[in-house]
Amino acid sequence: MKAKRLLKLSMAVALTVGLLTGCSSSKEDVKEVAIVQYVEHTSLDTIKKSFDKEMDKLGYKEGENIHYTFKNAQGDMNTAPSIIQGFQSSEKDCVVAIATPVAMSAATMAKDTPVVFAAVTDPVSAGLTSSLEKPDKNITGTSDEIQVDQILDKALEVNPNLKTLGVIYNKGEVNSVTNIKKAKAFCDSHGIVMEEATVTGVNEVQSAIDVLNTKCDAVFAPNDNMIASAMNIVGPACAKAKKPLYVGADSMVQDGGFLSVGINYENLGKETAKIVDQVLKGKKVSSIPVKVFKDNLNIYVNKKVLNELGITLPDSIKNDKAYVEM
Repeated sequence: MKAKRLLKLSMAVALTVGLLTGCSSSKEDVKEVAIVQYVEHTSLDTIKKSFDKEMDKLGYKEGENIHYTFKNAQGDMNTAPSIIQGFQSSEKDCVVAIATPVAMSAATMAKDTPVVFAAVTDPVSAGLTSSLEKPDKNITGTSDEIQVDQILDKALEVNPNLKTLGVIYNKGEVNSVTNIKKAKAFCDSHGIVMEEATVTGVNEVQSAIDVLNTKCDAVFAPNDNMIASAMNIVGPACAKAKKPLYVGADSMVQDGGFLSVGINYENLGKETAKIVDQVLKGKKVSSIPVKVFKDNLNIYVNKKVLNELGITLPDSIKNDKAYVEM
């Protein structure tokens, strides 16, 4: 009798231990991924949605084998460090940072946690890595480096007599400063005068673009987060002034810009997810090169804005196989 009771007790203990072990093992299999996005606007929102969709396709299911912690800095540079500090309070398998400002903040976690960035124009200048081919700071990701020369070449195709180019950007964003330098070099080499308008807040955008439109033949806005957030102001202002607005992202064309040459931000989101997948499966960050999109770029044109401007596109643009009307 005693032996039977001991046997039942042993079986119960074994079953309990097995259940606990199973729960522990299951919990260990759940990856902890923290995501921080700098601000809400079409470009970054597109990346996040595409990233989520691709992670799902790769087999990651919330609550089953992955747990996401998502935060948005709402465009506030002072908020990003506190978000990252919050991430540090619990162990993460990977941190995903969407846009340069939050990627720079997330870099403080790279000592112990792999960081994957998305939409960082110039990762080297931002101090995230010393090499795009062999990341050396436990940080890698996808770059939305824009081909400024190609965009401005199209501006000259549209208007060979372009004499003055206005640029509008937030000088507090490293990615924007990098692209404006490229624009300046292009203008210098083509005898074009460049007029600058810098803003530090969305409330400054309207007056800045209105002044710029009185001085220039066309406007260029890089993939600047502040300007992207204010496309509902910049786009209509340029269209009303009959000034073509060349922008740094397809989503900015969608939101009222005239023309861009570049990548599809859905593809950037997918590639970011693929990199995170590699990291979660144990691949060393140093062996995952930064993905830079330079080939197979599209020419994006906003048809509504094209009509508002009354521009007739040259055959070299509208007959190009890369031409995409939005």
